[in-house]
Amino acid sequence: MKDREDPSAGQAIAFHSKDFLKWCDEVLEGVLRRSPVGSGLDYITKDFFNWATRNSLYFLHFGIMCCALEMAVASAPRFDQQRFGIIPRSSPRQCDVLLVNGPVSKKLKPVLRRLYDQMPEPKWVIAMGECAISGGPFYNSYSVVPGVDQFIPVDIYIPGCPARPEALIDGFLKLQVMIKENRKGLLTGK
Repeated sequence: MKDREDPSAGQAIAFHSKDFLKWCDEVLEGVLRRSPVGSGLDYITKDFFNWATRNSLYFLHFGIMCCALEMAVASAPRFDQQRFGIIPRSSPRQCDVLLVNGPVSKKLKPVLRRLYDQMPEPKWVIAMGECAISGGPFYNSYSVVPGVDQFIPVDIYIPGCPARPEALIDGFLKLQVMIKENRKGLLTGK
Protein backbone atom coordinates (compact mmCIF):
# COMPACT_ATOMS: atom_id res chain seq x y z
CA MET A 1 0.00 0.00 0.00
CA LYS A 2 2.85 2.31 0.80
CA ASP A 3 4.33 1.83 -2.72
CA ARG A 4 1.22 3.27 -4.30
CA GLU A 5 1.48 6.46 -2.25
CA ASP A 6 5.20 6.98 -2.88
CA PRO A 7 5.51 9.16 -6.03
CA SER A 8 8.97 7.81 -6.89
CA ALA A 9 7.96 4.16 -6.77
CA GLY A 10 7.43 2.51 -10.13
CA GLN A 11 8.16 5.58 -12.27
CA ALA A 12 7.84 4.97 -15.96
CA ILE A 13 8.12 7.33 -18.86
CA ALA A 14 5.20 7.08 -21.24
CA PHE A 15 5.44 8.47 -24.76
CA HIS A 16 3.10 8.57 -27.66
CA SER A 17 4.90 7.23 -30.72
CA LYS A 18 5.06 10.70 -32.31
CA ASP A 19 6.58 12.20 -29.13
CA PHE A 20 9.06 9.32 -28.81
CA LEU A 21 10.29 9.81 -32.38
CA LYS A 22 10.64 13.55 -31.80
CA TRP A 23 12.62 12.90 -28.60
CA CYS A 24 14.89 10.39 -30.41
CA ASP A 25 15.51 12.89 -33.22
CA GLU A 26 16.46 15.62 -30.74
CA VAL A 27 18.81 13.37 -28.75
CA LEU A 28 20.55 11.88 -31.79
CA GLU A 29 20.83 15.24 -33.51
CA GLY A 30 22.31 16.79 -30.36
CA VAL A 31 24.88 14.01 -30.01
CA LEU A 32 25.87 14.15 -33.69
CA ARG A 33 26.13 17.96 -33.74
CA ARG A 34 28.52 17.97 -30.79
CA SER A 35 30.73 15.07 -31.84
CA PRO A 36 33.41 14.63 -34.48
CA VAL A 37 31.30 11.83 -35.94
CA GLY A 38 28.66 14.37 -36.98
CA SER A 39 31.26 16.57 -38.66
CA GLY A 40 32.67 13.55 -40.47
CA LEU A 41 29.22 12.48 -41.68
CA ASP A 42 28.54 16.00 -42.90
CA TYR A 43 31.85 16.13 -44.75
CA ILE A 44 31.18 12.80 -46.45
CA THR A 45 27.50 13.29 -47.32
CA LYS A 46 27.00 17.02 -47.99
CA ASP A 47 28.03 16.86 -51.66
CA PHE A 48 25.72 13.91 -52.30
CA PHE A 49 22.76 15.51 -50.53
CA ASN A 50 23.36 18.80 -52.34
CA TRP A 51 23.41 16.98 -55.68
CA ALA A 52 20.23 15.04 -54.82
CA THR A 53 18.40 18.15 -53.60
CA ARG A 54 19.12 20.29 -56.63
CA ASN A 55 18.39 17.52 -59.14
CA SER A 56 15.02 16.51 -57.71
CA LEU A 57 13.05 19.68 -57.08
CA TYR A 58 9.45 18.88 -56.26
CA PHE A 59 7.31 21.98 -56.56
CA LEU A 60 3.85 22.75 -55.26
CA HIS A 61 2.00 24.18 -58.23
CA PHE A 62 -0.12 26.99 -56.88
CA GLY A 63 -1.53 28.42 -60.08
CA ILE A 64 -4.27 31.00 -59.95
CA MET A 65 -4.63 32.57 -63.40
CA CYS A 66 -2.84 32.88 -66.75
CA CYS A 67 0.61 31.74 -65.61
CA ALA A 68 -0.89 28.43 -64.48
CA LEU A 69 -1.46 27.60 -68.16
CA GLU A 70 2.17 28.33 -68.98
CA MET A 71 3.24 26.28 -65.97
CA ALA A 72 1.27 23.31 -67.36
CA VAL A 73 2.84 23.76 -70.80
CA ALA A 74 6.32 23.56 -69.24
CA SER A 75 5.67 19.93 -68.32
CA ALA A 76 4.38 19.04 -71.81
CA PRO A 77 6.62 17.10 -74.23
CA ARG A 78 7.88 20.21 -76.04
CA PHE A 79 9.56 21.67 -72.96
CA ASP A 80 9.71 18.59 -70.67
CA GLN A 81 10.76 20.19 -67.39
CA GLN A 82 11.04 16.76 -65.78
CA ARG A 83 14.29 16.09 -67.65
CA PHE A 84 15.82 18.68 -65.31
CA GLY A 85 14.38 16.98 -62.21
CA ILE A 86 11.57 19.52 -61.86
CA ILE A 87 8.50 17.55 -60.82
CA PRO A 88 5.09 18.92 -59.74
CA ARG A 89 3.45 17.53 -56.60
CA SER A 90 0.11 18.19 -54.94
CA SER A 91 0.97 18.00 -51.25
CA PRO A 92 3.04 20.69 -49.49
CA ARG A 93 4.59 18.02 -47.26
CA GLN A 94 6.29 16.47 -50.31
CA CYS A 95 7.58 19.70 -51.86
CA ASP A 96 10.80 21.69 -51.82
CA VAL A 97 9.59 24.65 -53.86
CA LEU A 98 6.43 26.74 -53.68
CA LEU A 99 5.70 28.08 -57.17
CA VAL A 100 3.25 30.97 -56.90
CA ASN A 101 1.65 32.65 -59.89
CA GLY A 102 -1.33 34.89 -60.32
CA PRO A 103 -2.63 37.70 -58.11
CA VAL A 104 -2.84 36.72 -54.44
CA SER A 105 -5.88 38.20 -52.76
CA LYS A 106 -5.84 39.24 -49.11
CA LYS A 107 -8.32 36.46 -48.40
CA LEU A 108 -5.96 33.88 -49.98
CA LYS A 109 -2.86 35.19 -48.20
CA PRO A 110 -3.23 33.15 -44.93
CA VAL A 111 -3.92 29.96 -46.90
CA LEU A 112 -0.78 30.44 -48.98
CA ARG A 113 1.25 31.16 -45.84
CA ARG A 114 -0.09 27.97 -44.24
CA LEU A 115 0.97 25.96 -47.30
CA TYR A 116 4.45 27.48 -47.04
CA ASP A 117 4.65 26.64 -43.33
CA GLN A 118 3.65 23.01 -44.03
CA MET A 119 6.58 22.47 -46.37
CA PRO A 120 9.63 20.76 -44.86
CA GLU A 121 13.05 22.41 -44.76
CA PRO A 122 14.94 23.19 -46.94
CA LYS A 123 12.33 25.06 -48.95
CA TRP A 124 12.35 27.76 -51.60
CA VAL A 125 9.77 30.06 -53.18
CA ILE A 126 9.49 31.13 -56.82
CA ALA A 127 7.23 34.04 -57.80
CA MET A 128 6.19 33.54 -61.43
CA GLY A 129 4.63 36.38 -63.40
CA GLU A 130 3.93 40.02 -62.72
CA CYS A 131 0.86 39.30 -60.57
CA ALA A 132 2.84 37.24 -58.06
CA ILE A 133 5.80 39.65 -58.12
CA SER A 134 4.00 42.98 -57.77
CA GLY A 135 0.24 42.47 -58.14
CA GLY A 136 0.38 42.93 -61.91
CA PRO A 137 -2.50 44.92 -63.40
CA PHE A 138 -4.29 44.52 -60.07
CA TYR A 139 -1.52 46.23 -58.04
CA ASN A 140 -3.79 49.08 -56.97
CA SER A 141 -6.74 46.89 -55.99
CA TYR A 142 -8.07 46.94 -52.45
CA SER A 143 -8.15 43.14 -52.31
CA VAL A 144 -4.83 42.11 -53.91
CA VAL A 145 -1.50 41.77 -52.09
CA PRO A 146 1.15 43.76 -54.01
CA GLY A 147 3.60 40.86 -54.27
CA VAL A 148 4.08 37.51 -52.58
CA ASP A 149 7.29 38.75 -50.96
CA GLN A 150 5.13 40.84 -48.61
CA PHE A 151 4.46 37.74 -46.48
CA ILE A 152 6.67 34.89 -47.79
CA PRO A 153 10.43 35.08 -48.51
CA VAL A 154 10.91 34.74 -52.27
CA ASP A 155 14.12 33.26 -53.69
CA ILE A 156 13.58 33.52 -57.46
CA TYR A 157 11.50 36.01 -59.48
CA ILE A 158 10.37 35.07 -63.00
CA PRO A 159 9.03 38.18 -64.78
CA GLY A 160 6.51 38.11 -67.60
CA CYS A 161 2.80 38.43 -68.20
CA PRO A 162 2.38 35.53 -68.49
CA ALA A 163 5.86 34.13 -67.99
CA ARG A 164 6.86 31.73 -70.77
CA PRO A 165 7.65 28.05 -70.09
CA GLU A 166 11.27 28.70 -71.07
CA ALA A 167 11.46 31.40 -68.38
CA LEU A 168 10.03 29.00 -65.81
CA ILE A 169 12.63 26.36 -66.64
CA ASP A 170 15.34 29.03 -66.55
CA GLY A 171 14.13 30.11 -63.10
CA PHE A 172 14.39 26.54 -61.83
CA LEU A 173 17.89 26.23 -63.32
CA LYS A 174 18.90 29.42 -61.48
CA LEU A 175 17.49 27.90 -58.29
CA GLN A 176 19.58 24.78 -58.90
CA VAL A 177 22.70 26.95 -59.21
CA MET A 178 21.75 28.76 -56.00
CA ILE A 179 21.37 25.43 -54.17
CA LYS A 180 24.70 24.18 -55.57
CA GLU A 181 26.54 27.25 -54.28
CA ASN A 182 24.97 26.93 -50.83
CA ARG A 183 26.53 23.61 -49.84
CA LYS A 184 25.78 23.10 -46.17
CA GLY A 185 25.87 19.93 -44.16
CA LEU A 186 22.71 18.58 -42.62
CA LEU A 187 24.09 18.36 -39.09
CA THR A 188 26.62 21.12 -38.54
CA GLY A 189 25.31 23.64 -41.09
CA LYS A 190 28.83 24.26 -42.40
